[in-house]
Amino acid sequence: MTTVTNFTAKDVQELRQRTGAGMMDAKKALTETGGDMAKAADLLRAKGIAKAEKRAGREASEGIIGHYIHHNGSVAVLVEVNCETDFVARTDDFKLLCKQLAEHIAGSPTVPLSVERDGVSAETVAHERSVFEQQVRESGKPENLVSKIVEGKVEAFYKDVTLMSQPWIREPKKTIGELVKEASAKLGENVTVRRFVRYKLGGE
Repeated sequence: MTTVTNFTAKDVQELRQRTGAGMMDAKKALTETGGDMAKAADLLRAKGIAKAEKRAGREASEGIIGHYIHHNGSVAVLVEVNCETDFVARTDDFKLLCKQLAEHIAGSPTVPLSVERDGVSAETVAHERSVFEQQVRESGKPENLVSKIVEGKVEAFYKDVTLMSQPWIREPKKTIGELVKEASAKLGENVTVRRFVRYKLGGE
């Protein structure tokens, strides 16, 4: 980067966690406020970007089931997306989000296993951890580094296979989690992805 900044990547991550804002919004806010975390958070709130965090605890019991079927009929997806009111569930913006999520699940290079990391089975994680450990040991890495490297690979695995952590196929700089939070801010309600199912002709 040619621009000198008064904040680090860790600051950006902290602001994102505090406000629920996307990466680019957080960076812009910190740039505009000279790296001042409190002022950046206030700026995001003033712009309405940070509202999603406050809504996260509110009950989302309404919603719709979005769907997508590939043009040749080989892949189909159903995804349940929830919001707080039936009114919002019927808006074009909410329906568009559901469609975008279904399309992503259908077209993602890595088929997501769950919405969040806690949905990935312990058996799957244990298997991947075992494979990673074998790979690292066979690569000749020092024994004292094996555990740390394996944990890094497990974290990368979680990000790769959980829907909310995946880069959106239409805009890879934005994660699905950020896409949902932006929709929540725009719609004015807590929006959550509850579950999904993906079918491929002949199985996978």
